[in-house]
Amino acid sequence: MKHINMGLMALALASTFAHAATPQDLGGSLTPLGGEKAGGNGVPEWKDENPALPGWSYGKLRREFFKYKDDKKTDTIDASNVDKYASKLTPGQIALIKQIKGYKMDVYPSHRYCSAPDFVAENTKKNSIAKIGPDGWSLAEAVVPGIPFPLPKTGEEAMYNSKMRYRGVAFELKSTITAVSPRKGSTEWIKAGSQQTMYFPWANKGSANLSTLPPVEYYTYFAYNSPTALAGQALSIATFLNQPGSETFYYFPGQRRVRRMPSYAYDSPQIGMENQYTLDEPMVFNGTVDRFDWKLVGKKEMLVPYGSFGGTEFKTKFEDVAGDEFIAENARRYELHRVWVVEATVKAGVRHLAPKRTFYIDEDSWNLVAADDYDAQGKLWKHREAYVIPVYETGSCDQAGFAQYNLAEGRYVFDLHSVGTGRDLAWEVDGKGNPRAKASFYSADNLRAISDR
Repeated sequence: MKHINMGLMALALASTFAHAATPQDLGGSLTPLGGEKAGGNGVPEWKDENPALPGWSYGKLRREFFKYKDDKKTDTIDASNVDKYASKLTPGQIALIKQIKGYKMDVYPSHRYCSAPDFVAENTKKNSIAKIGPDGWSLAEAVVPGIPFPLPKTGEEAMYNSKMRYRGVAFELKSTITAVSPRKGSTEWIKAGSQQTMYFPWANKGSANLSTLPPVEYYTYFAYNSPTALAGQALSIATFLNQPGSETFYYFPGQRRVRRMPSYAYDSPQIGMENQYTLDEPMVFNGTVDRFDWKLVGKKEMLVPYGSFGGTEFKTKFEDVAGDEFIAENARRYELHRVWVVEATVKAGVRHLAPKRTFYIDEDSWNLVAADDYDAQGKLWKHREAYVIPVYETGSCDQAGFAQYNLAEGRYVFDLHSVGTGRDLAWEVDGKGNPRAKASFYSADNLRAISDR
């Protein structure tokens, strides 16, 4: 595996944008969430537009109502021309193309439409009060729901913008398959079927100071239904904004009991995934930021997944999207966008399986769109990418599935999608009548009660 010099990578970002804007520019020369409205170097100007065609309702395929669904690809990046595009790709993307036979990236015209509802934009304008806590990593204050730091000055601030982006009150995977591709020489997948819910207690319509609310980024609930080894297991997790780790309750059906698992966080391997998937890898990054030092490198134009609806194809067979070595070419769409580049280095005295990581955050939506991980020897190890789409329910953009490639072992993870399940992903904007849109649902007692049924 090729060694990557992180210092040289930082120097390669000489095209980083100078940003002398002020909060008063939000909605003017800046987008409502802090991106630069102006285009340049192949990136188009941001437009205040609705990317959805009329007629969509839940249960209809989202891709069919995407305004730009009929765009024609402008190029295909493969092993024969990848060096030509290297300055617009992450080291992980380049490695995938060079290492995996047949892996390609189809490039499409770029469109910038990601935004948020008016109340989120107004709260973002008020976020001169947002601040990181005295510990240097927790989020102490912000007006929510809104982007805390639309003009970030540090890596921690940029990461919190991603964490606190507006996704509605709840994101529900009514049926999903957490999949790990076969080992080399095998055809046997890990396919863990489950239902999942993420609840964001600070995201109700309106305006509130974060300091007046419970310091929870989000709650999540999993309930596995397959394979046999996992079926019946369930867990509730609270991820905090000011407390290291998470509070995890795990139900084991063989014992008919709930166990508290304080160490089930960070780079702990997820149960049943053959050490291919840790707790802090979902959604490109998951969990608290306390174990790393975060450096905001700057902005750069990069080819990233965008308007990429492959993870929402709930009527399509799983194997038509997820091949043995990579996500199908026609399920991935790449566009040129400006992204914030953030480098994470594990703190002195702390251990992590990936002590160096580089994250790429879309400037318009604050979604994490890609990441590269490096092992303890400094070798490129894993690449992650999230498939960003416009969410018709929320008026914002979000991830709809993501993939993680283990470049050392030749396996990949595909998660948080609806492919092959028969049920679409769902975003809720108020949560009324949904028992999972309440903090009490995620208690140990409730987990035991609903799991024992």
